[in-house]
Amino acid sequence: MKLGDLSVGYLYSMQAALGELGHDIDPLLQRFRISREILATPHARISIPRFMRMGQAAISLSSREDIGLLMGEHSQASHLGLAGLTAQCASDLQAAFNTLVRFERLSSQNYRGHSSFDAPALRFYSISPYNRFNLFVVDSALSSRARLGRELTGGQARLEAVHIEFPAPAYAERYEEVFKCPVLFGQQHNQLLWQRASLDLSLVQAAPATFNHLQSLCEAQLHELGRHRRLRERVEEVVSPQLHQRLPSLDTVARNLGMASWTLRRKLQQQEQTRFQDIIDDTRRDLALTYVRDTELALGEIAFLLGFSSPAAFQRAFKRWTGQAPGQFRRDQRQVRG
Repeated sequence: MKLGDLSVGYLYSMQAALGELGHDIDPLLQRFRISREILATPHARISIPRFMRMGQAAISLSSREDIGLLMGEHSQASHLGLAGLTAQCASDLQAAFNTLVRFERLSSQNYRGHSSFDAPALRFYSISPYNRFNLFVVDSALSSRARLGRELTGGQARLEAVHIEFPAPAYAERYEEVFKCPVLFGQQHNQLLWQRASLDLSLVQAAPATFNHLQSLCEAQLHELGRHRRLRERVEEVVSPQLHQRLPSLDTVARNLGMASWTLRRKLQQQEQTRFQDIIDDTRRDLALTYVRDTELALGEIAFLLGFSSPAAFQRAFKRWTGQAPGQFRRDQRQVRG
């Protein structure tokens, strides 16, 4: 279990943003063990924690806390791979956004949640609570989608407002410069609210035949991804986003997967030689290890994200899993990484 991963295409806009500021990304790539060959490899991915650490390194290198917003301004539809190229050929902006959300798994996989489009709101999920590691992820995601909407419509698409979950950061004035509309912080969702008329705009590169062809290729790739996913992975994908609300029940997960609870229990036993509760426990353990090792989240925040009744309960569970208190585990891992 991991937080998720992203296509290396997400690094193209980081490279362009740093280049505009006069910085070479190559030392950063070497530091995080990403070669030029990997950047050119189809389906190559990097983990979300590594992407967050690279973002923080880019901020330190450039002294620009708003690097995520700048990355978004340098993004292209092609950075999103086949799904981005398909969206580019859609008939209108609404169809383009539906396409991006529908095929999001082809370029990114976040085990804690997914983007959604409920016109006029295009929403992006990120890890909360927020800290210096993940603000730039939201910034780059929303900024890139705003640029995409404008680019696909030849600059005609307009935003009504932008909502951001976290409080206004030190560089808050940059948001309205980028989005060209009111930006509200401390909101329930990270979302772009488009003017409804903008969603009906025809795209400058609309091409129905090409769109249908590319869409069929996306469907084939998505099917191939699903075909190799074990039942356990599908259960984990349902379980993970719900942990911070309450521990999901067998009935709830079975309904989500379109089967009866007794069927799910039987299949887990026969196909995976495991129980539903074991998956819950393993998911919490693996996410806990990832959060403590790869993020700067406070231990109390991690306890909340994983559905523990208190930080003390989380610390007891972590010591049972690893033999170490989470704080000591984090310090030891940092020493190993140097």
